[in-house]
Amino acid sequence: MKYRLIVALMMITGFACAEDAKEEWNETTLKDETIQKIQQAQYTYKKCVVDTMQKPEFAKMESRNATDVIIKSCEPTLAEIRKVYTDAEVPGVVADRHLKKMRIQVTRNLLQELMYAEAAKKAGMPGN
Repeated sequence: MKYRLIVALMMITGFACAEDAKEEWNETTLKDETIQKIQQAQYTYKKCVVDTMQKPEFAKMESRNATDVIIKSCEPTLAEIRKVYTDAEVPGVVADRHLKKMRIQVTRNLLQELMYAEAAKKAGMPGN
């Protein structure tokens, strides 16, 4: 009885590993053209965030709320980056992981900038 259970568990584990292998990305080389497209799309995303951040209505908002609104408004730009990845036949899991990492980094930097500006404004710093 124990042996049947062990064999059944091993078979289930084997099937799970086989499913993971389908999503595994074997290392390949991206073309220079693809890398340039990705870099251009990243620049466009970061530019969108910076341009949106500088709008006067966000200076009046609390920094966390403003960050959320800004990131959501620039979200469609990330879809362009994902399309470049999928066109280059990069698995969705890998593309999504990179986009998530980039989104988190940009969000942290944006929140930090907005918090600094909010603190400077409350402290009565000139120019704010």
